[in-house]
Amino acid sequence: MSDNFPPPPPEQPQPAHRAPEGTLPSVRPSPWAAPATPPHQQRTGLIVSLAVGGALVVAGVVAAVAHSAMSAVQDFAALPPERSDASYSEPYEGEAYEEEPVEAAPEPAAEGDVTITKCSRDSLIGWPHADLKIVNRTGGPAAYIVSVTFVDGDGAVVADGIATTEDVAPGGSAKVRALGSGEVAADTKCRIGHVERHAL
Repeated sequence: MSDNFPPPPPEQPQPAHRAPEGTLPSVRPSPWAAPATPPHQQRTGLIVSLAVGGALVVAGVVAAVAHSAMSAVQDFAALPPERSDASYSEPYEGEAYEEEPVEAAPEPAAEGDVTITKCSRDSLIGWPHADLKIVNRTGGPAAYIVSVTFVDGDGAVVADGIATTEDVAPGGSAKVRALGSGEVAADTKCRIGHVERHAL
C-alpha cells in the first residue's frame, strides 16, 4: 500500500437555495464568534452602565462642592475681621479726645480740723501750753503739724509751741498738747497759727 493518497475530488457546486420572497437570507454564524446575547440582556447592561455612570457624576459634583466650600471657609478664616460701618466703631480722626478731669470736691481747710480745748500755764514754772483736738475731715488718713502762738493781754506774742500727730484716720480724731517755752503772765492766751495736713 502506498503512503500517498489520491487527491480529494474537486468540490461540486451546490445548488443555491433561495429564500422565499420577503425574508432575509440566512447567514451562518462563524464558529469563532461569541454567542449572541438576547435583546433584553443588552438593555439591562445599558441601564446598569447608565446608573453607574450617573452615580459617578453625582459623586464628582458632591466632591467639587465640598472642596469649594472648604476653600471658602479657609479663605474666610484667613481674612481679618471686617470693620463695622457703625458710627461708634469708627476711629475718631480729629483731635485726640481728652477726658475732662473730674474736679474732686475741695477738701476743707486744715485749720478747721484743729480746735483748742484748753489754754493754761504751768503753776510751777509758768510755761504755757494748749490742749488741742484734731478731727480729720478728709476722705483719707492724714498727719498734722500744728503751730500755736501764745500772746499776752496786749496781743503781743510771748511764746510759740508745736503739736504733731502721726496718723489720723478719716473721720477720726486725736488729742495733742502744744508746749510753749518761757514763763508767761497768767492772762496769756493761745492762738492756732499754721496747720499742715499731710495725706498718707
